[in-house]
Parts: sequence; structure tokens; C-alpha cells
Amino acid sequence: MTIISWIILGLLAGAIAKILLPGRDPGGFIGTTVIGVAGAFIGGWISARWLDRPITQDFYDGATWAAAIGGSLVLLILYRILFGHSRD
Repeated sequence: MTIISWIILGLLAGAIAKILLPGRDPGGFIGTTVIGVAGAFIGGWISARWLDRPITQDFYDGATWAAAIGGSLVLLILYRILFGHSRD
């Protein structure tokens, strides 16, 4: 996949992670978007590195999406733990 497709995947993964983990985030929409893109990269890297599941070149591969959404969820949870409730 190209860098553009990873960014699009990250945007969508961040939106799905936000739907799965609702609530107010300290960074708002921009922060959630950045977390989604970073989570897609990190989830893909972890999947390829330690789970022995290389990321394919196919945009519609289920494992790629699961890794991206999982990475986004982990980063969103960490972000809320570190910077949470600053928008109260």
C-alpha cells in the first residue's frame, strides 16, 4: 500500500476507534485523526513484527484493518490516560 492509502486507512481506523470508544478526547477531532493515522502505522508494524502476520498490499485485507483499528484503540486509550479530562 502507498503512504496515501495508509493515511486513509488511519483516518478510517481512527474514526472506528472513536466510535468503539466514545467520549470526549483532549485533542478533539484533529487529535483523534492523528492518533488514528499513528495507530494504523503502529498496529501494522506490531502485526508484521511480533504477530508474524505481514501486512499485505491489499487495502481490503481484514488483518490490516484489525491491526490498524487495534493500534488506534491502544493509542487512544493511552492518550486518554496521559492527557485525559483536560477538556472538562
